[in-house]
Amino acid sequence: MALNIAIIKEISPQEKRVAATPDTIKKLCALGCEITIEKGAGEDSHYSDSSYKEAGAKIANTYEETVESANTILCVQVNKDINLETLNKDTLLIGLYNPHNNLSLIDECARNNITAISMELVPRISRAQSMDVLSSQSNLAGYKSVLDATEYYNRAMPMMMTAAGSIAPAKVFIMGAGVAGLQAIATARRLGAIVSATDVRPAAKEQVKSLGANFIAVEDDEFKEAENTGGYAKEMSKNYQAKQAKLVEETIAKQDIVITTALIPGRPAPKLITEKMVKSMKDGSVIVDMAVEAGGNVEISKCGKVIQKHGITIIGHENIASRLSTDASALYAKNLLNFLTLIIDKESKDLKLDWDDEIIKGVCLTNDGKIIHPNFMKNTEAKEA
Repeated sequence: MALNIAIIKEISPQEKRVAATPDTIKKLCALGCEITIEKGAGEDSHYSDSSYKEAGAKIANTYEETVESANTILCVQVNKDINLETLNKDTLLIGLYNPHNNLSLIDECARNNITAISMELVPRISRAQSMDVLSSQSNLAGYKSVLDATEYYNRAMPMMMTAAGSIAPAKVFIMGAGVAGLQAIATARRLGAIVSATDVRPAAKEQVKSLGANFIAVEDDEFKEAENTGGYAKEMSKNYQAKQAKLVEETIAKQDIVITTALIPGRPAPKLITEKMVKSMKDGSVIVDMAVEAGGNVEISKCGKVIQKHGITIIGHENIASRLSTDASALYAKNLLNFLTLIIDKESKDLKLDWDDEIIKGVCLTNDGKIIHPNFMKNTEAKEA
């Protein structure tokens, strides 16, 4: 079937991104797609309705009009506020599902015969890099986290030599050296800070050092086996966590800014900074908890809040990538375009999903009224039992 694509307006007040830009609309039209976008969908990312229209999209006044004829729907966040019952049978609903925390949403997609495509699950293989939403959005979030820290840090970041005296450079500690952490390191270094970083994955050491930061970790035998086949950190033993916590405690007391980025897929964020560690920091220091939406790496951080405690500012902004909505939307939309290019037959211009393709198998949660992703079939069975 030919693609009739709908782009819907985001519902969440914290979500400023949009799933398509005028540039990706043009490319989708060139692939033979018909595009309908909900009125005002790009406003928060500074993409006007007129720019979408010029690119070849039709503007619909309501959600219902937008999805009426669609067999493929693009959005940023798929959540319970989207009325799945209004969608056509076998519609592809492509977006961010936060699937580990939304099992009931996956069930609902199956019940309504929706083919649910979760872009967070794009496999970490070279062929899928251009579709890797987590990387594109985390990269921007890591950059923004440093700028958020500087907003509340009331000193300069670089060393400055002036006639009135010298200003010492800020000391910045990044906890977690994945995509977000590495970009945070690079940004803090560009601003002139002295940067150190920690991660439980051995591969991170060379990446951290290549950006000019010091690497800090307990490098024992467990550390050497701390990365799974997907490139993510494993959950470490209690013994290792205790040793790492002691080293971190000693390090944090000397820092001006700390940024935490540690996440474990499908699990609550690990607690890395206790209230005691917060108390040990210098008055006026800043902590940015990038994992706050998953429970937080900081014991006392608050989701969606900036708090002051023990003389320290603790930043817990939600949806950090959305705070750079124009660029975040552009990258996300390009990720979606690259995925759609994979599933559109170049000759017939029809939708063609290859169920043997590693990428398709990795991202598809439901199809033909059933949950088909093995990770979530198990979760559903356990829940029912």
